[in-house]
Amino acid sequence: MSASSASSGIPRPRAFRRALLAVVATLGLAVTAATAATGSANASAPTPPSGWTQVFADDFDGPAGSGVNTANWQYDTGTSYPGGAANWGTGEVERMTSSTSNVSLDGNGNLRITPLRSGTSWTSGRIETTRTDFQPPAGGKLRVQARIQMPNVTGTAAEGYWPAFWMLGAPFRGNYQNWPGVGELDIMENVQGLNKTWATMHCGTNPGGPCNETSGIGNSTACPGSTCQSAFHTYAMEWDRSVSPEAIRFYVDGVNYHTVTANQMDATTWANATNHGFFVILNVAMGGGFPDAFGGGLDGDTEPGHPMVVDYVQVLQSGGGGGTTTPPPSGNRDAYSAIQAESYDSQSGVQTEATTDTGGGQDIGYVSNGDWALYKGVDFGSTAATQFDARVASGAASGVSGLVEVRLDSRSNAPVGSFAVGNTGGWQSWRTVPANISAVTGTHDVYLTFSSGQPADFVNVNWFDFAH
Repeated sequence: MSASSASSGIPRPRAFRRALLAVVATLGLAVTAATAATGSANASAPTPPSGWTQVFADDFDGPAGSGVNTANWQYDTGTSYPGGAANWGTGEVERMTSSTSNVSLDGNGNLRITPLRSGTSWTSGRIETTRTDFQPPAGGKLRVQARIQMPNVTGTAAEGYWPAFWMLGAPFRGNYQNWPGVGELDIMENVQGLNKTWATMHCGTNPGGPCNETSGIGNSTACPGSTCQSAFHTYAMEWDRSVSPEAIRFYVDGVNYHTVTANQMDATTWANATNHGFFVILNVAMGGGFPDAFGGGLDGDTEPGHPMVVDYVQVLQSGGGGGTTTPPPSGNRDAYSAIQAESYDSQSGVQTEATTDTGGGQDIGYVSNGDWALYKGVDFGSTAATQFDARVASGAASGVSGLVEVRLDSRSNAPVGSFAVGNTGGWQSWRTVPANISAVTGTHDVYLTFSSGQPADFVNVNWFDFAH
C-alpha cells in the first residue's frame, strides 16, 4: 500500500509534504516455493530450506477472539500516522482499529482482518511488525512470505476491497514524510475481488522519477490453480544481494512473476530505497485510489464482513559476507575505528542517503528530535574511552539546533556524553565535532540519540568513533 509523500535526498524540515495518491498500479504479492494454494487452513510456517535460517515467524496461534501478539506486531489506528497524510495517503475511507472485531485470531492458527460497516462508516485493521530491521546480509538473501486467503468476495459485493501484505523502509517510521525515497515493497495486493495479485517496488521521487511514481515498478498475475479469493496462496518476496545487479523478486506459490533489479534506476535511488531495514504490514483498506482505478470504490452493493485470513508470516535469511553497511556480529565493532553511521543494527526516524564527504558512501539524515540509531557490540577494551567524535553536517534554519547523544545498552539510560550542533553551512558541509564522555570500558551496545526543542531536522551523521 503506497505511503504517499514527496521526498528528496536532502534532509530538510519535516513540514507536511504528503498528498493523497491515486494509486494506479501498486503493490504486490510474492511467494515462496513452499505451501501450496490448497490444503490446511492452519498450516505452520514451513521449516527453512537448507542454507536458510528463520529470523521471524508468527503462526497466529492463540484463543479465538484474542488480539495479535504485541511483541511481534503493533496496531495502526485511526485514519493516518501521527502527522502523516490523511486517509493513510491513499484516499481509503475506513478507520483502522485495534478492536478484535476487526483484528483477531480465529483459534485455528489464523489471523483475520475484517472490514465492517456501521451505517456509512467503515472500520478495518492494519498491523505492522515491531521490528524494522528486515534486510538481507551483504552477499546474502532475505525472503519474506505469508500464506493468505484474500477476502472471499467478488463482483459488485467486493467493490472497494483492498487487502495487502507489504513492507516499508525503516526510516519511514516516525518520519512519515519521506515516501517513496525510503522504499516500499508490495508483496501482495488485490482490489475489487479480482483474481489477480500485484507486486510493486516504490522508490525515488513522487510524482514520476526513476520509479514511475505513484504507480511504482510493478506487475500482476492471476493466482495459480484456484482463485485468490477461494483458497490460500503463498506470497513471497526474495531480496537477493548475492547477484549483480542486486535483485528483488516476487512470487506467488513459488512462481516468480516480477523482478526489480538495481540497474533499473540510478545508484543513489537504489541505495536510498534499500540500504536499511524494513518492517512488514498487513491490512485491508476500503476504497481509495487503487480500487478507483479498477471500476470505483465503495457503494451500497459492497458487503462488509469478509476477512483477509493470514495463516502465517515468516522471514528467512540466507548466506552473506562482509559489507560496510551490514552490522558486524556483536562485539566486533572497534570503538576506536570509524563506525559508519549507516551501518546501524536498528533505528527510528533516520534515512540513509549518498554523501559528498571525503570517501563517499552513505550518511544518515532526516535526523530530528526523538530519532535514534543502534550499533551493537562496540568494543572499548580495557583502557577507558573518554572522548567521542562524530562527523556531522547541518543545513538547519537559523535558530534550529539539537544534541547528538551517546547512550550505552539502553535508550532509557542517561547519556555518557553529548554535543550540540546547529547549521554548519549545509547538509553536506561536514565537520568533526569532539565531546568528552564518561569513562567507558568493555563491550556495549551504543545508541546515538538525538534531542531538540523543536521538530525540524537538525543534523546528518556520516561516522563516529571514540578515543582515550
